Amino acid sequence: MPGQTALATLRAQLEDERASLRQQLTDLGAGDTALSFDENFADSGQVAAEQGENRMLVASLSDQLRDVDRALAKFDQGEYGKCETCGKEIAEARLEAMPAARHCIDHA
Repeated sequence: MPGQTALATLRAQLEDERASLRQQLTDLGAGDTALSFDENFADSGQVAAEQGENRMLVASLSDQLRDVDRALAKFDQGEYGKCETCGKEIAEARLEAMPAARHCIDHA
């Protein structure tokens, strides 16, 4: 298990990542029911493609945000750094590479 200093650093990284993900989602208009595009644009196929790409990006960022929120909740519960499958501690190097990791390398 990482030491207190490493845990504080990991928590700060997760909090920074959460803020960044929230900002990216806001910038993409993720809360809007319809992403805004110029409906009068000549190439409606391109507009549809861009809308699809934005929806996929929003979904990916939302998934990442859920993982970060889950990791931060585990900090509060005293469960951070434990594999969700086997309950063993996740290696410190893995947590440093992926602070929101949910599983040890054996169950990744």
